[in-house]
Amino acid sequence: MDNDKQQFKTVATFQDVMSAQITAGMLNENGIPAGVFGADSSFSALSYMKPVEVKVNEEDYDEAMSILAAADKAE
Repeated sequence: MDNDKQQFKTVATFQDVMSAQITAGMLNENGIPAGVFGADSSFSALSYMKPVEVKVNEEDYDEAMSILAAADKAE
C-alpha cells in the first residue's frame, strides 16, 4: 500500500507566500499540478524561519524545472 503514496519534489522555495502561489499557478497553467507547502502560519513574519515551498509530483519534476528555467530566461 505504500507504493500508492504520491511522492512530491520541491521545485522552488520562497520567503513569501505570494511568490510561491504565482509560481504554482504558472506550473498549473502549464499542465503540471503544483502545490504550496509551508504557508500555514497565520503569522507571516515567521516565514523567514521556514521557507514556503512549491512542490510537484515526482514524475513532473523535470518538466517543471524546464518551465521555471524558461520563465527565468524570459524575465
